[in-house]
Amino acid sequence: MAEENKPQIAYGLQGVVIDDTHICKIDGEVGKLYYYGYSIEDLAEHCSYEEVVYLLLKGALPNADQLAKLKKELVAARGLPYGVRDVIKSAPKTSVPMDVLRTAASALALTDAAPNDNTEQGRYNKAIRLIAQFPEIVAADYRLRRGNEPIAPDPELGHAANFLYLLHGEKPGEAAARTMDCALVLHAEHSFNASTFTARVIAATLSDMYSAITGAVGALKGPLHGGANEGVIKNLLDIGEPAKINSWLDDKFSEKGFRLMGFGHRVYKVLDPRAAILKSWSKKTGEEYGTTKWYEMSDAIEKAMLAREKPLYPNVDFYSASTYYMMGLPPEIFTPIFAVSRVSGWAAHVIEQQANNKLIRPKAHYIGEVDRKFVPITER
Repeated sequence: MAEENKPQIAYGLQGVVIDDTHICKIDGEVGKLYYYGYSIEDLAEHCSYEEVVYLLLKGALPNADQLAKLKKELVAARGLPYGVRDVIKSAPKTSVPMDVLRTAASALALTDAAPNDNTEQGRYNKAIRLIAQFPEIVAADYRLRRGNEPIAPDPELGHAANFLYLLHGEKPGEAAARTMDCALVLHAEHSFNASTFTARVIAATLSDMYSAITGAVGALKGPLHGGANEGVIKNLLDIGEPAKINSWLDDKFSEKGFRLMGFGHRVYKVLDPRAAILKSWSKKTGEEYGTTKWYEMSDAIEKAMLAREKPLYPNVDFYSASTYYMMGLPPEIFTPIFAVSRVSGWAAHVIEQQANNKLIRPKAHYIGEVDRKFVPITER
């Protein structure tokens, strides 16, 4: 029998609108994405990641002087504090990179002279510091796992190029730097997703920027949110060659509850616009590196999925996987790369939340027992 007076429950907050925002608009019915009113297509084609950082933190695209100032601020904020480097070095080899990033993000607060400064300028300063430090944390952990010491950032390199330099110890070519730059732009912001909502919930308590960003990293770690592209490349490697795609898909979809990583989205009912852009970059990357196999397999899987009885469109994770892999980046840092980009969006939401704050406190519908008779421990 149905429970009387049961409220309407939006499981997973599906369809619930909880606040206003100026930062990001998603139109899932037609596959459109905007940062502060600018289409993702225009931003990906014309803007550097630094320009998008300015847009997200300030609400407008920078002029040349403003962009130069932001770049100087980011360069000045580089350089891992020794305490944070020690935290990274002390991580067991069995730890996963996202755990190291989450722990190091929290440790950054210990090296901030004013970690609880929630003034407008204080929040901005912390945002710049986190955006500058995330690539270094990921790269330091990556190098240490391979028996190499972390290297100092190059002040002459932009954000994306410097990240690749920190990882590999060599200055990247223009094509690789531009590919990474575009990937960072595409992943920078996506409205009230799970990790961003986590950051806003923490920010709404008037906790500090570091706490909010650390919580967001924890949410992004989950395979239903940020970890999907690692699953995508594992599937590609498992399939191995294009001729096996259809039989592999048939076998997998015969398994109860199987979900193909990189396909489907909670918001988009059509093709994710970021996936469309990354598809072209995946093709370019394959041609640049002389290995188009992984792009061709991805394209074939997309076509096979669209031809199924219940077609599914690829999301941003699908083509980012082949792009990163062809660039020589290992799957275990795919999700940390996501965080290197998304930290700017998280910070923007923390700033927006605290500028017009209201504590986030939803209700739950209790379905347990009431008025149970208490029994002393000696009688249980």
